[in-house]
Amino acid sequence: MKRFLVRIILLLAPLSLLGSPVYDNYFTNEVLRFDYLLSGNHTSVTVLPCELKREKVWGGSHNNLIDNLNLGTYRFQVYDQQSGILIFSRGFSPLFQEWQSTPEAKEINKAFYQVIRFPFPQKSVRLVIEKRDRNGHFTDIYSRSIDPESYFILSENAPKVSVEKIYDQGDPSHKIDIAILAEGYTTGEMDKFVSDAKRLVDSLFVVPPFSEMKNLFNVYLLKTRSVESGTDIPGEHIYRNTLFNSTFYTFDISRYLTTSDMKSVHDMAADIPYDQLILLVNSSRYGGGGFYNSINVCTTDHKLSPNVFVHEFGHGFAGLADEYYTSEVAFDEYYNLKAEPWEPNITTLVNFNSKWKDMVKESTVVPTPREEKYETLIGAFEGGGYVPKGIFSPMQDCRMKSNKTTDFCPVCQRAIKAVILEGTK
Repeated sequence: MKRFLVRIILLLAPLSLLGSPVYDNYFTNEVLRFDYLLSGNHTSVTVLPCELKREKVWGGSHNNLIDNLNLGTYRFQVYDQQSGILIFSRGFSPLFQEWQSTPEAKEINKAFYQVIRFPFPQKSVRLVIEKRDRNGHFTDIYSRSIDPESYFILSENAPKVSVEKIYDQGDPSHKIDIAILAEGYTTGEMDKFVSDAKRLVDSLFVVPPFSEMKNLFNVYLLKTRSVESGTDIPGEHIYRNTLFNSTFYTFDISRYLTTSDMKSVHDMAADIPYDQLILLVNSSRYGGGGFYNSINVCTTDHKLSPNVFVHEFGHGFAGLADEYYTSEVAFDEYYNLKAEPWEPNITTLVNFNSKWKDMVKESTVVPTPREEKYETLIGAFEGGGYVPKGIFSPMQDCRMKSNKTTDFCPVCQRAIKAVILEGTK
């Protein structure tokens, strides 16, 4: 009987590794990039395809092809066309999802440029994009077949960009690869960009768990040049000609710094094996933004820039939620209080067992009062996700809540470790 089971396992081994398809059976070492618009309003979303591109190098894991983390408001799945087997998937969260919860989205339709990437397939595949509904369930919003032999897949030379690798820990397929792009730096400010980037990256790698796992990261600096220094600050009638069109006053929030020009960002990074993109903005103003598996944006010269850099990377890399609940935001009813949010560091207590209940001591009451005796303990403290009631966070303070601490709480640390380990298998 044992021999029979061993034979079955050996027969199945070529088809999957820990639930993931074998890379060489389905993919090359290049990248298939799908550019599209997410268009809609408060209640609707439509995917409008723009173009397909072939890029040179896939830097992601060759073993972890199927997303097991279940993070992101959206996800895309890639199926082998002939067999119907799921061969790749990833979760992500675009800027569009936040815009949908703003008052403007109730008045007009709008479109946001998006990019998704996956290893270049050897044979025809079916791409499916899904969005979570208010109850947390994924539903299809787009599907198409892609023939890798199609001459409509662009194969262009990427723009020439000078690159400096400041962390080199080895094979990209077993590391988290970060590409940092200069925004609002002129040709004469490249030395400043390199200095700023090294300083902020160093601020990340002294914070647990990154400090313990920095040997699992590669970091590339892309010396992308702008015509003018700085960034747009529309509320103060300041406008700068920059490469990636970054801007403060996103959704009319003065500190919210983002870019919608994802085409230019990805074009400039096309020859780099990256898992995460960071835009460093040459400004002394406080602000930033981060979007899971999409992009992280941060200024460089404010005294709190290191704190913001780490905070936004928590969003973009690990899908962590904001835990603050008193700051100005543009969002209206962002979370459904009758459903469990997907972010690992907030809960509505609808399904607390799926979150960090296992990390709470039996002697700690849930919900947990914001009292001094619980200051250093993990619990479920009301307030988080932009609202004071109905959403709970793990500790009274965390890097995802305020600038009073530089550290992530143990719950956030566990979530970050999980993403690092998944991406470096």
